[in-house]
This record gives sequence, structure tokens and C-alpha cells, in this order.
Amino acid sequence: MKILLINGSPKGKGSNSLKLTYSFLEGFKNEFACNGEEISVDELHIALMNIGACKGCFACWQRTPGICCIKDDMQTIIERQIEADIILWSFPLYYFNVPGILKNVIDRQLPMNLPFMSSGQDGYGSGSHDARYDMEDKRHVLISTCGFYSAEGNYDSVLRMFDHFLGKGNYVTVFCGQGELFRVKELSARTDEYLDTVKKAGSEYAVTGMISDETDTILRTLLYPRDVFEEMADASWGISKTTGEKESDDLVFTRQMAALYNKSAYDGKDRVLEMHYTDMEHTYQIQLGKEGSNVFTDGSLISTTRIDTPFEVWSAISRGEIGGAEALGKQMYTVSGDFSLMIDWDKFFGSNATAKKAEKQSKNTAGQKDPSMMTMLISWITFWIAVSINPEAGAVITLIVVAAVPLIMRNHKFVIWDQLSMVIVAILSAIANVSGTGDIPTNIGYLAFGLFWLLSCLTKEPLCAAYVKYNYGGERAHQNPLFMKTNYILAVAWGSLYVLTAVWTFLLRKVGFGNVLIIVNNMIPALMGVFTVWFEKWYPAWMASGKNN
Repeated sequence: MKILLINGSPKGKGSNSLKLTYSFLEGFKNEFACNGEEISVDELHIALMNIGACKGCFACWQRTPGICCIKDDMQTIIERQIEADIILWSFPLYYFNVPGILKNVIDRQLPMNLPFMSSGQDGYGSGSHDARYDMEDKRHVLISTCGFYSAEGNYDSVLRMFDHFLGKGNYVTVFCGQGELFRVKELSARTDEYLDTVKKAGSEYAVTGMISDETDTILRTLLYPRDVFEEMADASWGISKTTGEKESDDLVFTRQMAALYNKSAYDGKDRVLEMHYTDMEHTYQIQLGKEGSNVFTDGSLISTTRIDTPFEVWSAISRGEIGGAEALGKQMYTVSGDFSLMIDWDKFFGSNATAKKAEKQSKNTAGQKDPSMMTMLISWITFWIAVSINPEAGAVITLIVVAAVPLIMRNHKFVIWDQLSMVIVAILSAIANVSGTGDIPTNIGYLAFGLFWLLSCLTKEPLCAAYVKYNYGGERAHQNPLFMKTNYILAVAWGSLYVLTAVWTFLLRKVGFGNVLIIVNNMIPALMGVFTVWFEKWYPAWMASGKNN
């Protein structure tokens, strides 16, 4: 299988359209590799070749049939087309048609046709010319990006032209609007998702010679809504729409960031995000509301959240060169005011692709849900309550519950703490049933549970983080110092609480106050739960503010 890639972009290998073409080609080649078939790809970058304009002399029809009188690289292109099985035409949309350098190539295909009139019905117009060479079984794919918010309605002249010389319905198209976004690293989460779909299209084409309706529908979906894209595009020129004056890079960046605001995430709370770029001493305010976002440069609003950051740091974060949470944990920037905006940043400024990708990554191949702390707690809670009331009957009930946990929580992944809990609770329940007393087993249970939390602090992941990290990017949460510090502190707090619970339970029972334990041992963990909810919000915000220095 021979594939010819004709890159008609004046930008050469820097073409945005070529990014799509390479993804399509990757999917195609992967499918062939799976079947053990050989494939060769020949790339022709027109911008790097010498292709002159057609002179209209018809020498290729009369004096030197099939050979152009212009001695340049066009003869190579013709030879490669004749040899190829599939031709990929990759190009951007320039003024509603192909770029001039590619139009030269198309015009110079005249030697590939015979001069005699034909009644071919595969195109448009009032006449045709038969091919000089056998091109009947060749397949063609057109891949292109344009600078409008949508490709719809902008490729009519391109389609008409290719219909004429390839024949209507004899090629497949992948046309994508918002093409300039493929060079913006800050938007890679969304554009990478689109490229994955193009790759899938290539795989489908390798098998069936077509792109499925489902995939084609996704390819036609806008990268971003029209208003968001057009605001970003307008801001990218770096020129004020009102004065025509050039704007600074950080203001352009802030305008584009504001354009990404997802107004559908509006929760009834108006916000003002103040960006202070410390290295440039510029401050801008982004008003976030129900109707969208607006950028203010005069500082006239009262901010609800303020970010003090070097512009280079925030730019690096937006490009994905460093994680935002990681940079915050290292105090490369600080945040003051309402910290909830930072917690829900992806919801307000991220694309749907980010959310979908995170959701997809959080599920394993079996389709199970993320681990749940309830898996661990079911066994312990049942044990402490049931065995305290009646050691023998409670132990039997606990053993039944422990045995049922894998069934009850079958849709969730299990972690080591779930498995250890079931084993230890089962052993302690058996001891309570045999001994007929629940005091010692429940007391050992408090101690063991506390040690779980404390010992986990000696590992790379405290116990609580094993369950909640999936809300913070999964394994990527380990690179978030704020997340890790918060969970280490909470793990120490909970571990210490249950070790102390074991101590005071032993002492109170010894002096005859065991009857108050049910109240104490339930009330204090409940208060600790309230503290945990508060601490999870307060501590990251306090650390982010830089006030701990």
C-alpha cells in the first residue's frame, strides 16, 4: 500500500492542517500494522518544492504529450500520484479555496489528461477529458482547517473544484474550523481530543474506505462555541477593538483566558477574578457572570479572588508545562480571597474535553468506579456497633456483612485498606464470638484503625488520599503539594484520634464509665468529620495565600 501525502500549506511542516493529516495517517497505519500489512508513505511539502504556474501553452498535449515544458518539480509530483494507491490532500483554506501554491499543482496536472473531449459524467461542467493514466482505483482524502468558527459553508468552491477533477463522491473529507487553535498549547486538552477522533477516522478509513457517520458527526462538532472562539480569535491579534492600539502580551493572554469562561457553569454567584502579573506590574480584572465574562483594565471592580503570579509562571501553567496545583503548592504564585474558584477552575475555564478525559481516566477497563472510603468503613462501623451491643450475635452479624462487602461494593475498585479492614475485622469478630466479650476486640479495633491512618503517612500516599485523589486528577494529585500536605495532616489527625480513642476507651471501662462510651465514641468522630470538611477548604486557601511565610 502506497500513500502519497501532498501538503499544500505555505507553512510547510508547521501547518495546522498537517497535524490533522498526521493523526489520520497514524490511525490508518496502526490498522494496517495490526493486520501485518506493509505500508509506505511519501510526503511532498509543496512549500519546499519548485512549482511554477501553468503557462497555458498546451505543449503537454501537442508537442511533448504527457510532459510539461516547465522543468521543475511538478513531474515528480505527477509520477508519485501515478504510483500511489491513496492520496492525502492536506491544506488550509485560503480565501475560500486552496492556497495558491497548491492551486499551481492542480493546474499543472494538465499533462495527466488527454486533450480530446469526453462525455465523462463524474464531475460538473459541460465537458471533460479522459485521464492519460489509469487513475480509476486511486482513493483520495481531503484534510483541511480554516480560520472560521465552523467549516460549514466555507468549502463550497473547494468541493466543486475537486468534484471536477476527481469526480463527485470519489473522495472523503475532514474539514475543521478553528484551525489556528491547534498551535495553541494552552488549548491542547480540547485539540488533542479532536486529533484522537481524526486518528479514529483514519483507522476506519483503512478498514472500510469510509468514515463512519458517528465519527463524522464528532469531527463536525465545534472545538469551542462560536462566541468563545471568536473572542479568542479577536484577542489573539493583540490590537484593541476600540482604539486600534497594540495591547501587551499579558492583556492579550488575559482576554483569551476570559473568553474560555464557561458561562453554563454559572452557579448564581457573580465573581471578579483579579490577575496581578508581578513581573510586569500589570493588574487586570475578569468579571464572571451569568451572561459571560468581561475584562477590565482600570481596577474599578472589587475582586473576589486575586491571583498574584509572574506572567511567565501563569503562561507555563496554561501551556501544561507545569501543573497549576503543583505550582501553587510550591508557592510560585499566591491566591487570596474566595478559593473556591481555584478548586473549580476546570469547571469555569476548562473545556468539556477536560472533564470527559478525567472521567474516562478515572475508570478502569472493567468499567469500575473509583475507590470509596465506604468500602473500608462498612466493616468497621458494623463491628463497633454490633459487637458493643451483643458480642456473640454482633460478631456473627459483622462476619456476614464483611462477607457481603465485595458484593455490596462490587462496582468500586478496592485498595489495600479495604482488604486489610475486612481481614482484621473478621479476625476481631471471631475473637469476640469465641470469647463472648466485645470490650477487648473493639478496643483493639480502635487501635488498629488508628494505626492504619498513622502508618499510611509513612508511604507515598496517606490513607485518605487513596480515596479522594480521583477528584483531583488521580495519580497526578501526587504532584500537588497542597493536596498531599492536606491529606497527610488529616491522616495524622484521624490516626491520632483513634489511637486516643483506644486509650480512653480502655481507661473509662476500667473505672466503670463504659456506659458513656457509645456517646463519646460517636460524637467525637462526628466532630472530627466537621473539622475535616472545614480544614479541607481552609488549609489549601491559607497556604495559597502565602500568609504562612
